[in-house]
Amino acid sequence: MSSARRCSRTACGRNASTTLTYVYADQTAVLGPLATYAEPHAYDLCDAHSERLSAPRGWEVLRLSQDPAAQGPTSDDLLALADAVREAARPAPAEIPGPAAETGREVTRRGHLRVLTSD
Repeated sequence: MSSARRCSRTACGRNASTTLTYVYADQTAVLGPLATYAEPHAYDLCDAHSERLSAPRGWEVLRLSQDPAAQGPTSDDLLALADAVREAARPAPAEIPGPAAETGREVTRRGHLRVLTSD
């Protein structure tokens, strides 16, 4: 099975290159770069179908251009990865000492509370 996503249009077998979503409240069709994951409320389209896309009367088509620089990891991604590696390499904090031994004697209990005497 191929990992490439196909165009959502019926009988089109080409690879998808863009993702179409609708913003019903704004009467806008948004055509942008191919989404990372296939979403149930979005449509993946090939180049041919994305170029011929039209919206219903009164709707606006918003075409988001693909940024070629955004294809790979950014410097922010690399810095975040380096910070995560540094954090994982830090030694574990010293164990917090437990409470001192109790000096009193339990007299009674009320729910989860204990009443102690101070001998």
